[in-house]
Amino acid sequence: MIGNIIFDIGNVLTDFRWEGFLRDKGFSDTMIMRIARASFLSPLWNEVDRGVWDTEKLMQEFVKMDPEIEKELYLAFGNITGMVTKRDYAIPWIRKWKEKGYGVYYLSNFSDKAYTDCIDALDFLPYMDGGILSYRERMIKPDEKIYQVLLSRYGLNAEECVFIDDTPKNVEAAQALGFAGIIFHTKEQVEEALAGLTQS
Repeated sequence: MIGNIIFDIGNVLTDFRWEGFLRDKGFSDTMIMRIARASFLSPLWNEVDRGVWDTEKLMQEFVKMDPEIEKELYLAFGNITGMVTKRDYAIPWIRKWKEKGYGVYYLSNFSDKAYTDCIDALDFLPYMDGGILSYRERMIKPDEKIYQVLLSRYGLNAEECVFIDDTPKNVEAAQALGFAGIIFHTKEQVEEALAGLTQS
């Protein structure tokens, strides 16, 4: 019986818009793609989420990916306010499920810098029952340990939880531990899937 709904933050309860974020800084489409390849689209981006590297070390690694755009990379990441924006449905959605009696939590690979620079977009957090930001635990989904931290900290049973994330490998890792899982595509699709799970 499902009693707890666990949401990822990025692209589920917020919009992560790296392309628009860079365009708003005045970069051309060509430069946006170069910056993206050296950062967001590179394996190094996971290190932002892990919270293990300090900002300067991370920037040095991005620059190694494309040394010719060092100035642009530093300009892009000096202040990332605006990269993460609100989704209007987040607070009403959370309230809806809480009013139905479900525990509502988050489990997200949200980075320290994104959290501090984009706090205005996370205005739904006080409405939730709790959650885990992976950088604070020094581990990242789909590492099963981060799911175990959530369960242990809040006294939850995996079989009573549904995990919603936009990344299939993260949902699959949760399912391997006994969670029900929903891969996020649209709010409406998730609503339908949740209704099926919570009414059974």
